Amino acid sequence: MKENLILVIKGFIMGIANIIPGVSGGTLALILGIYEKFIGAISHFFSNIKENIRFLIPIAIGMILAIVSLSRVIDYSYNHFPIPTTLFFVGLVLGGVPLLASKVKGKKEMKKASSYIIAFLTFALVIFMAVSPLIFGEGLKVSLKNISIAGYLILFIVGIIAAATMVIPGVSGSLVLMLLGYYYPVIGVIKEFTKLKNIGPNIMILGVFGIGVLVGVVLISKLIEFLFQKYETKTYFGVLGFIVASIIAIPLSTLLNMEVTFDIIQILIGFIFLGLGTMISYKLGGE
Repeated sequence: MKENLILVIKGFIMGIANIIPGVSGGTLALILGIYEKFIGAISHFFSNIKENIRFLIPIAIGMILAIVSLSRVIDYSYNHFPIPTTLFFVGLVLGGVPLLASKVKGKKEMKKASSYIIAFLTFALVIFMAVSPLIFGEGLKVSLKNISIAGYLILFIVGIIAAATMVIPGVSGSLVLMLLGYYYPVIGVIKEFTKLKNIGPNIMILGVFGIGVLVGVVLISKLIEFLFQKYETKTYFGVLGFIVASIIAIPLSTLLNMEVTFDIIQILIGFIFLGLGTMISYKLGGE
């Protein structure tokens, strides 16, 4: 019972992460100590269905609860209290760094330049994604009202792309959705759905998008599992590049995506939330 509750909480945190542009659900899954098992359960779902369901269902429940219940709350706190909200997520990432560092400590690959090159490349990729709104603008303008069959097909493909980026640590699925122009329309559909408005069309939209997400998660899970099996330490070096970059990219994305007013109260509260987030991820990562 306790184990399932902890998995629900971890899934809840992952769900919150996938709502915020610049924050990666994959990063938090790794930091919370469930990433490899999560990938393995999806990649080999049918090899041990009962055990995999027991592991994945609590996580899925937590993620769904977070997305459905907190879409509006997170949106409000992100817009009205950006500094504490952002620093809380920085803390969630920061608290998992010791766990990840232990994965490469003492390994012979630490002496190889190729490992650090991989870490640098993944670091650079995340920073590039964080500043991409400056390069590409705020993304395309998309409407999910009166969507056509072709529109549903595109939505399915967008779901696959978003899922792939959600699963890769350090890469924000929300940010990718924003660049593709689908972030705010999808969030809008979720908000309408929680208010029980346009139930039929919204179920159809979320259903197609959800199937795309599921297909994307399965496909990318196979690739990531292969990398961990064949190149475990080098893969962890790459992940560390993602994670360290995320500590910079999360506040950078906030600064680029919205107007932030700095005041002493928000900064002080922000540091409290930074500590809280760090403590939560450090504690849960050891569970």
